[in-house]
Amino acid sequence: MSTVPVSWSHGVRAAVADAVTFWFPVACAGCGALDVDVCEGCRAAVTPRPRRLPLLPDVDVISAVEFDGAVARMIRAFKSDGRTSVARVLAPALAAALAAAPPGATVTTVPASRAADRRRGYRPVDLLLRRAGGRAAPLLRVRRASADQRGLGRDARRTNVAGVFAARTPPAGTVVVVDDVVTTGATLREAVGALRAAGAEHVLAVTLAYTPRRTHT
Repeated sequence: MSTVPVSWSHGVRAAVADAVTFWFPVACAGCGALDVDVCEGCRAAVTPRPRRLPLLPDVDVISAVEFDGAVARMIRAFKSDGRTSVARVLAPALAAALAAAPPGATVTTVPASRAADRRRGYRPVDLLLRRAGGRAAPLLRVRRASADQRGLGRDARRTNVAGVFAARTPPAGTVVVVDDVVTTGATLREAVGALRAAGAEHVLAVTLAYTPRRTHT
């Protein structure tokens, strides 16, 4: 049985890689610069500057960076375009926000719908948390379908996600609920409400990013 020479095989793979790069060149997820996954300038844009704001009268949300410019484009590329490698660039900022949580807190994530998980093939928030060195306890689940929140106003967002989550009974202590971006806070408030209904006494919210237009309510 004949075999393909190793050098020839390597040559074919190199030629294929060159062809793919020619037709589908790598571009920075933040600014579009060619031949780099994320350029140094866009990496610098994800330098964490944690900000703490009230989510509910007795629950705060801590966010690492502002959802704007290169950061917003990188998060969209990670969530919507399947560029999972960008998680390694975003994760240190999330880790900085998580550092404000009490030691020993139970960490969980805001789940997406099953349809969204199937469409992407991965769970963005869970992947981001793992890259940040955390591990999620599966406390929350989606119990009904909701529309995409993008493009909805504050009141419409609140109505859209009302009652969307159910939760398992959490262990004693603080529960930290993690999401990627907080806009109006409607989704996180529903997640906190579900956790409290299941018995959580102390809850803290953490996100990678917050939208510049977000107010304290």
